[in-house]
Amino acid sequence: MIEAGRVSVNGVVIDSPALNVTGRDKLSVDDKPVEAAEPARLWLYHKPLGLVTTERDEQGRKTVFETLPDELPRVVSVGRLDINSEGLLLLTNDGGIKRKLELPSTGWLRKYRVRVKGAPDDDQIAPLRKGIEVEGVRFQPMTVSIDRIQGANAWLTVSIREGKNREVRRAAQAVGLTVNRLIRVSYGPFQLGQLKPGEVSEIKGRVLRDQLGMASPAAADAADPSKSLGKRRGPTSKEVLRSRKVGRRPPR
Repeated sequence: MIEAGRVSVNGVVIDSPALNVTGRDKLSVDDKPVEAAEPARLWLYHKPLGLVTTERDEQGRKTVFETLPDELPRVVSVGRLDINSEGLLLLTNDGGIKRKLELPSTGWLRKYRVRVKGAPDDDQIAPLRKGIEVEGVRFQPMTVSIDRIQGANAWLTVSIREGKNREVRRAAQAVGLTVNRLIRVSYGPFQLGQLKPGEVSEIKGRVLRDQLGMASPAAADAADPSKSLGKRRGPTSKEVLRSRKVGRRPPR
């Protein structure tokens, strides 16, 4: 943006990022004042069955972002749940939080309630507890408990730390178990709780900072406004989707 001459400080177009900017300076992009940075936020969302976790779907299937409340700002998901999975999906307006929570090094436990066809015993699920390789992909050891046998099905609780693509389903299939229902009930310290399908609940800022061990992004941007250049308040997820459908740019 700077090289294109779109950024100005106190009315003067700048050509280099090597400039000290304080809270008293006025920043503009394309002659529009840079608004205060929107604080980093995180929401719990109970994803229902039948939705894909993407902004656009080539097959025309309904997406998570089409069903979100209108008042929600533009958000991205932390990881994904496939169309046949349900339960806790974290949403955030901050790319840094998304990256932090998705990193394997974070090591946060993802816990699932899993219904499988049949009546598995400890011998059958032992490979999952030890770690298993499926089609050249190595899955780390899982914590698996057999909760109850119910008719032709069994309910398991499965906990993983990596969250590779369809990990639980693929690993279960490898030991002869077909998953016919999968519900994520927690992601690290964040719980699905009593949230109903389709409902959204925001995590309080203090809890967010405590759990992620991070300072308030709003405070950091206030001290250094140049950091807010890419974080101006933007359109909601639904506004972005509507604009794409009609071929217009989303509102700024």
